[in-house]
Amino acid sequence: MNGNLEKYLLDNSSPEDPVLDELYRQTHARFVNPNMISGHLQGRLLEMISKMIQPENILEIGTFTGYSAICLAKGLRPGGKLITIELNDELTTFAGLYFEKSGLSSSIEQRTGNALDIIPQLDILFDLVFIDADKREYVDYYRVLFDIVKSGGFILADNVLWGGKALDKNTRDPQAKGIIDFNEMIRKQNDIERLILPLRDGLLIVRKK
Repeated sequence: MNGNLEKYLLDNSSPEDPVLDELYRQTHARFVNPNMISGHLQGRLLEMISKMIQPENILEIGTFTGYSAICLAKGLRPGGKLITIELNDELTTFAGLYFEKSGLSSSIEQRTGNALDIIPQLDILFDLVFIDADKREYVDYYRVLFDIVKSGGFILADNVLWGGKALDKNTRDPQAKGIIDFNEMIRKQNDIERLILPLRDGLLIVRKK
């Protein structure tokens, strides 16, 4: 996106939460691949979607440093819960610190490990799911979680354009191949409604019929 246009969008959106602003800056200062963080514009969209749905239960696959989890948790109905799963145990303490700073730690449950092992153990139906982890496993994540999403519930998936590589069916990039396979699977599914927004690297919104 043109830098001036992005600035205009941000200037005309609600200002960033100070805790999220600090989290964004600390993520860039302390971690490799800080661009994996959602950031202000996408974070605002996630927060707005969550507030519109007012979910009782949210599942997030891929915590990273916790930015998107905080945004999503802001829309939980009273007594609701967000479960966020992260493979890298070195991120758990850092994300937990910002969950505390946000005042949302009582609503956020952190799980550490492989999502494909953890999800089948969850005896909960979810209103909203956000997938933002290993792109090579998007198809597997989706298949294992679909049955625990309520009818009328929503699944969001990040990076579904993968820098434009989603258009290259001859790509040798395994992450891009994972995204291509995922998008194709979604395109063929009949019991959902779907929309891709060209925000940042592409955000897919799926509604389960």
